[in-house]
Order: sequence, then structure tokens, then C-alpha cells
Amino acid sequence: MSGILAAARRGLRGVVTAWRANVDFRTFVRQTRFARSGQVRGEVFAEMPTMRLILISIGRLKQGPERELAERYRERFDDLGRKLGFRGLDIHEIAESRARDGATRMTEEAAAISAAIPEKSLLVALDERGENIDSATFAGHLGRWRDQQVPNTIFAIGGADGLSPELRRKAKLTMAFGCATWPHQMVRIMVLEQIYRAATILAGHPYHRA
Repeated sequence: MSGILAAARRGLRGVVTAWRANVDFRTFVRQTRFARSGQVRGEVFAEMPTMRLILISIGRLKQGPERELAERYRERFDDLGRKLGFRGLDIHEIAESRARDGATRMTEEAAAISAAIPEKSLLVALDERGENIDSATFAGHLGRWRDQQVPNTIFAIGGADGLSPELRRKAKLTMAFGCATWPHQMVRIMVLEQIYRAATILAGHPYHRA
């Protein structure tokens, strides 16, 4: 209660906004910057949620343990992420191209992925040639993009032929899970787990132990 009262003295308007948005007050106080005089410095991080995450994947997960696990991580992120400034996590599945040659399949799938990306979006490409970054660094990226008011962050997973060079060039970040080649179904689960893990890191939740 003392934390709420302190926040109220420093910026009652922001507290009311945070209350209406159902924001966790510890998150609100931590993410709001105040000048020494007590006046608000910069924008109050109370107009939450702000950034939506979208995972676009070539191929569909069939009903079974893999889909259940993917959905479990998505739901966990939704529950926690809305308190951290995220507008939820959507999954968009795109059917694999039926073209005979790999180059045509890649081109057609890239066009389908591009068509599903909203305007004003930041693209993260999942590719074996990408960076191998640790979970804390990944969480830092998400937190920074959220604070920069990026409307949408898109995670793109290609099909069996991978992502087109054009999509990779457009990506703000290209990520890999080691040097191995993974089935896109497994990559989807690993990305969703890392997104949820990133949220727990941002929230100071004990799920992540490093």
C-alpha cells in the first residue's frame, strides 16, 4: 500500500490510468521515471498494453503434444505479458507452398509471410544462419522494443526451404537455436518458450534461473 501511495503522490493521473488498465503497481512504479522535483519526466508507462507479438509460421501444427505445448507457452505469456506492456501473442499459420522447386516455394512462402505482416512492424527472422543469443539478451531486446513503442514485433519461421534472402534482409534481428537444423514445428515451440521466458525475466519471475 505504501508503494501505491508513493506513486500517487508523484503522479496521481498515471496511477489512475494504470488502475484502469489493470497494471501491476510494482511494474508501474518500476517502469515510470520521475524527476527529483516529483514531476513526471518523460511518458508514463501506464498506457498499457503497447506492443503486440505475432508469430508467423509456414506449416501447421497438428493436434497433439506439440500443439498443446505451444499453446501452453502462448497462454502463459498472455497472462504475464499484459502486465508488462504487451498486447498478447498471436500465431498465424500459413500453408506450405506446393511448388516443385525450392526457390519457387521459398518465394511464394515469403510473399505469404509478407502479406501477413501489419504495417509498422519489427521483424525477427528465425534462421540457422542467425545470431545465437542468450535468454537475457533476448529479453532485453523485447523490453527495449516495447519501451520504444513498437506496435508489432513479428517472428517469422520459414518452411523446409527456410526464409528467403529478402525477408532475412528486412529483419531487425535474425535468431538461431545453435548450428543445428530444426523442424519448423520444434522451432515454433522453442520460440514461444523463449518469449515466455523473456517475459519472466522482465517481470523478475523465478522461472528463469541463470
